[in-house]
Amino acid sequence: MPRFLPTTKNVLSASLSAELIQEQKVRSLGVRNGDTVAVLRGNFQDVEGKVSRVDRRTGYVYVEGVTREKADGSARQVPIHSSKIVIRRLVLDDKRRKEILQRRASITSAPKLEEKPKSKRGAKGASPRQRKKVEKKEA
Repeated sequence: MPRFLPTTKNVLSASLSAELIQEQKVRSLGVRNGDTVAVLRGNFQDVEGKVSRVDRRTGYVYVEGVTREKADGSARQVPIHSSKIVIRRLVLDDKRRKEILQRRASITSAPKLEEKPKSKRGAKGASPRQRKKVEKKEA
């Protein structure tokens, strides 16, 4: 068995708070160390703290202030799944993260294309059997 398991390159994303959605024009973003998050579910519901560690392999986030006491009396951080948190404050020190926000905000503000009306059954894309059924019903 290999000693080191390969980690995924997937970024753990979490939804932004309502204020941040209005400000940044983005609904969700990858969680990074230093972001301030609030826990939405579980025993630590409504606890707010900074992200101290992000485990991309398991999909969990470790938040300062979310700890449990072990049997020997020492404190241990409790992992919280990224879908159970909401980002309250972003760390925008990174130039790359600012670029990500600008790019994603421009996509959401772009004008939407008009949708084509859906074709009726028996149209060009239907199978020959479906076309025969439609022809019989119309006749």
